[in-house]
Amino acid sequence: MTERRGDSFRSVKLSLGNRVIATNRPVVDRPVNEQDTHGVALPTSSGTGGLAGARVRIVAWNIRAGGGVRIEAIARQIERWAPDVVALCEFRATPPSAQLARRLAEQGLVHQRTTADPLRPGVNALLVASRWPLRRVRLDGEPVEPGRWLLASIAAPRPFLLGAMHVPNRVTGRKYPFLDAVLGLAQRWRRGPAVFLGDTNSGRRGIDEERPGFNAQEDGWVVGLEGMGWADAFRHLRGGARAFTWYSPNAGRGFRIDQAFVNRHLLAELSRVRYTWGRARGLTGRAAVSDHAALLLDLGGPAPSISLAAPSTTGPPNTV
Repeated sequence: MTERRGDSFRSVKLSLGNRVIATNRPVVDRPVNEQDTHGVALPTSSGTGGLAGARVRIVAWNIRAGGGVRIEAIARQIERWAPDVVALCEFRATPPSAQLARRLAEQGLVHQRTTADPLRPGVNALLVASRWPLRRVRLDGEPVEPGRWLLASIAAPRPFLLGAMHVPNRVTGRKYPFLDAVLGLAQRWRRGPAVFLGDTNSGRRGIDEERPGFNAQEDGWVVGLEGMGWADAFRHLRGGARAFTWYSPNAGRGFRIDQAFVNRHLLAELSRVRYTWGRARGLTGRAAVSDHAALLLDLGGPAPSISLAAPSTTGPPNTV
């Protein structure tokens, strides 16, 4: 796999639908904690952070529409989870999202990258924040969907790459080229330990849906990743357990559309994975903090003893 330099690019034919994806965006790598490639100002670092022991906790969460008035509840929930790296979907270039970035920095997640564009503040994007220095990496053949893919090198005690994604919905017409691009990256991967994770809007038919909803291409994408050595972390440790991370607002049908795919170079480090719904004092209902469950992924171990729920004991069980 080739990292792009300058304005060079190549076209890649990928395996789902025989679509051809080409990109000619140049590599843009700036020092850690400068503005991201779209100019969104992020908190600056006064140190590199640290971690006692070998455990690394990653939290992946779709925070819904930039967080809005729920930002403080989101920040407090993330703090209770005590992550070392977070990957957030639907982060935006809005004041609430900027506030969340500052709150994460206060929690020690001082190294941050975002795809949010201040010229389009209402558009959903991604944020990756880490205790350790991180660097954005751009590769030939990566998804070209603006703002929905962010690959970063994490300088953890054992370095790894993290690919955060928010796959578009079918109705956009952009979903399958995005899935093809991710599958192509996985197939050509030669860069060592890595995890791809986020809101994929995809899953396995039958086991990842309360009622039929996924199609053959979405199911085949998950199967294809696993066939290339990228294990669905939840299935790898939990087998056939059922969990739903998002419920359709009209019919209330559950789907598991938030996943982490760990490659063979990192899989031996995978120690724990679970889904947890955000909770906050005074807020009731499963989707009070976000309409998605968060994915908590532990590498190494053991994980620390933390509170996964808010002090309130009301509401549905929030951990699977």
